[in-house]
Amino acid sequence: MDAGTGTGAARFFGGLFGESGSHSLHGRSWRFTRDLYMPVFVTSTLLVLFGLIVVWSASLSIADASLPRQALGAALGLVGAIFFWHYDYRTFANYTNVLLGIVVVLMILPKIPGFGYEAKGITGWVKLPVIGLRFQPSEPAKIVTILLMASLTAQYNGSIDSLKDYVRLCGMLALPFLLILLQPDLGTGLVIVVSGATIIACGGARRKWLVVTVVAVVGLAALVIWVSMTEGLPNILKPYQLKRLLVFVDPSLDPAGDGYNLQQSMIAVGSGGFLGKGIGNASQAGQGFLPEAHTDFVFALLSEEFGFVGSMLVVGCFCVLIIATLRLAQRLDAPFGKLVLVGIAAMWAFQAFENIGMNIGIMPITGIPLPFVSFGSSSMITQLVAVGLVQSVYRYRPKAS
Repeated sequence: MDAGTGTGAARFFGGLFGESGSHSLHGRSWRFTRDLYMPVFVTSTLLVLFGLIVVWSASLSIADASLPRQALGAALGLVGAIFFWHYDYRTFANYTNVLLGIVVVLMILPKIPGFGYEAKGITGWVKLPVIGLRFQPSEPAKIVTILLMASLTAQYNGSIDSLKDYVRLCGMLALPFLLILLQPDLGTGLVIVVSGATIIACGGARRKWLVVTVVAVVGLAALVIWVSMTEGLPNILKPYQLKRLLVFVDPSLDPAGDGYNLQQSMIAVGSGGFLGKGIGNASQAGQGFLPEAHTDFVFALLSEEFGFVGSMLVVGCFCVLIIATLRLAQRLDAPFGKLVLVGIAAMWAFQAFENIGMNIGIMPITGIPLPFVSFGSSSMITQLVAVGLVQSVYRYRPKAS
């Protein structure tokens, strides 16, 4: 029974944080930070702030780069992050069929007449009637797929002994991948495959099955490329997709298209020097030489403005973010929570590596955004929801008695 000490307001806020009204503000603040996984919170916050600065800088010369829209995405993402932080993530493990249904709906939604919206040759956006709001369903589908694969794989408690079960898991992962190819959006499909495959691999799949699968996938990819390049055979890959792969090998093959984009990106990265040219002084983006400087090639833009120091700060934040998430996964015994964290870390790692890699010429151009930094409200909301899920896993982890 409360002794009645303190004011009514103090008792109310004390109860909200699980403290009595007589506890100090310091005690309530400690309870708040104790439920917050600080390495992920701090690094994700820095990346969001850095992204807002870069988008604002891009908006000075690029009409499509809207700081208010990016800030709105960050605000909505923050709301989503807070919601998932307080929501017990373990509930999702019991709703496998629901998660599967959500993934399918999100993937086919752009193909429904009256909803689909095409941009850059991809019917991957949805435009809501009346209000006209556009969003990209494949972005939240990344998170739903991670939850789906984690819930399915966690049922084997770290040991997938049956080949039939392994094939079943791979088949479930193939479903959202094949659906996303209908848009077509190969970049997002690769993110889904990498995060889901990492969950299966860490969930106890035998090494020999994984090796055979990787060899089969590489062989299939080579076959698809060969068929698409051979005259008279079906073009499985879209012309722009094939061109991007060929340009990765030899940028001179398309000097006016993707080869040009890559060259301008590398010039922007190199011209930034050690400390950069300063905010708003990026000549490659400011004078229109660098295409998609606020989305696909945002790393080149920030490298030109903030130099080697600024770009390494961003890379360092990603490294801390990913390593901290994996370290938290190592501390857990619950399979579902561990696999959710592994999937999210794989998503962040692959997107960051691919985006930065394609900006400096070590990875093919795929259109994958840089998490928290590239312009795009759908991407920003999704990445912050992922942060909220990490915080939920931390908050509902088993406490030492």
